[in-house]
Amino acid sequence: MAFIVCTVATAQKTKKIRLIDTEHLDGNESEIPGAVVFTGDVQFEHNGATIWCNKAYLFEKENYAKLFGDVRIIQGDTIHMNSQYAEYNGNKDFAFASGNVAMKSPDMRLTTDTLYFDRRSQQAYYNSYGTIVNEDNTLKSKSGRYYINQKKYQFLTAVTLTNPEYVLQSNHLDYYTNAGHAYVFGPTTITSEENYIYTEKGFYDTKKNLARLLTNSYIKYDSQRIEGDSIYYDRNRDFSSATNNVKVTDTVNKYNVRGHYAEVYKQKDSLFITKHAVAVTLVEEDSLYTHAKRIVITGKEGERVVRGYNKARFYKTDMSGKCDSIHSDEKRGLTQLIRNPVVWNGDSQMTGDIIHLISNTETEKIDSLKVINNAFIIQKDTLGTGYNQVKGQNLYGKFKDNKLYQVDLIKNTEKIFYMYDKGQLTGIDKGVSSKIRMRLKDNKIKSIRSIKNPESKSYPSSELPENVRKLRGFIWRGDEQIKTKDDIFPSEEKELHEQIVNKSKADKQEADEPMEVLQETLDYDKNNPKEEKPKTVQLTPSQ
Repeated sequence: MAFIVCTVATAQKTKKIRLIDTEHLDGNESEIPGAVVFTGDVQFEHNGATIWCNKAYLFEKENYAKLFGDVRIIQGDTIHMNSQYAEYNGNKDFAFASGNVAMKSPDMRLTTDTLYFDRRSQQAYYNSYGTIVNEDNTLKSKSGRYYINQKKYQFLTAVTLTNPEYVLQSNHLDYYTNAGHAYVFGPTTITSEENYIYTEKGFYDTKKNLARLLTNSYIKYDSQRIEGDSIYYDRNRDFSSATNNVKVTDTVNKYNVRGHYAEVYKQKDSLFITKHAVAVTLVEEDSLYTHAKRIVITGKEGERVVRGYNKARFYKTDMSGKCDSIHSDEKRGLTQLIRNPVVWNGDSQMTGDIIHLISNTETEKIDSLKVINNAFIIQKDTLGTGYNQVKGQNLYGKFKDNKLYQVDLIKNTEKIFYMYDKGQLTGIDKGVSSKIRMRLKDNKIKSIRSIKNPESKSYPSSELPENVRKLRGFIWRGDEQIKTKDDIFPSEEKELHEQIVNKSKADKQEADEPMEVLQETLDYDKNNPKEEKPKTVQLTPSQ
């Protein structure tokens, strides 16, 4: 057994590689000029690291060693590196290892073909594909760097993180083994049996299964796709929320919902959306736009229920309306307009306490209409001289080709109808009866017939004063009529939308700046999903 006493280079203050043990020593330099050759259970020590191998060339002058066969480098009780071959530079505290390289710490194992280990910066890196196993996660990449003190990996090429529940793929992943936190930059996908996630910048907590996704992110379920500037996702609850420029598309149910804040509970088939919320549904090859301060959609395919609360409005090319709240049941084919409802069909205005629109569940076409209590129809007459009016306790209307063609009013009915002949006003018909039947064509009143106990009289225009040309309860709301899909939004919603969109555009222009969020808000999000998030941190790619 032989010992070589280390010396200290005074000028550089560099520690020498020190031999601890060996079976054989050859110092004649015949095999390798300038090197001492050691064979058989060779052991060195350098600056807190212990090195073993079967054979070594030690270049004492250069403070450099080449190591062969069953090489092991152990740093304290945290890092163990094994390989078939290694080189160690004592002046730089730097190791190069190749051939079945494995680096282990208490919480992970890295395997690769070639590994560089800088002990001064406490970093290990590879460029020839590597695999890391950490608890339930297996990470593979073409190149990577391990920051030992931070217990952090940075992967830059062809990264795959495999977990029993999902597979994450990216070209830039920063992963912290202790916390199980993964930060991704650039095109990234997370694939599982439940869904498919895409993002270009985000954070994922692999232990808690929580994520925050930014930049072109979306979550895709079987038929549903959720998009937004910022998406929070809880895999354990199958819950997600999205903020700003939110869009939820359902290809099976043929609808998409937009707004600036949404929550989706996949297991409950539940969707909540607010802030400039609008649900767009395909009805008879036409789009139906529904807005309310809050929209909730629940139910499976064929059993969907849409509820809109506060200032509900809807628009279709041939029909529009508004009310306090709206309730639409797909299975029953029933849409209820509740509290102060009004419907415009062409030039006709319909009001009442409650309005029901009934659809054929097979054809999905609007089949009929009911107005319950205080039914009232008003339509400007052909030449705009006055208003045609009919009223009664209840109203029942029938549709053909999506147009109202027949209306029956029952109980305590009244009418005022302007009669024309060849464009000339011939009289004004006013009367009461037990029932009224009204015929329409192209959404215009063509005839009004009183049935059962009619009491009616026609007056020349000059003989009917203006103050009796309107029935009791007459309220013309034509200035409120929704004539375009943009009219469904109140002015305050439009202002909010414009502010958010402008801010979103500004944020995208600063895409290279540090992005706000992340893991410090996740527990708060989980417990308070509907509240504004009070705290953010900076997330940037590591340099």
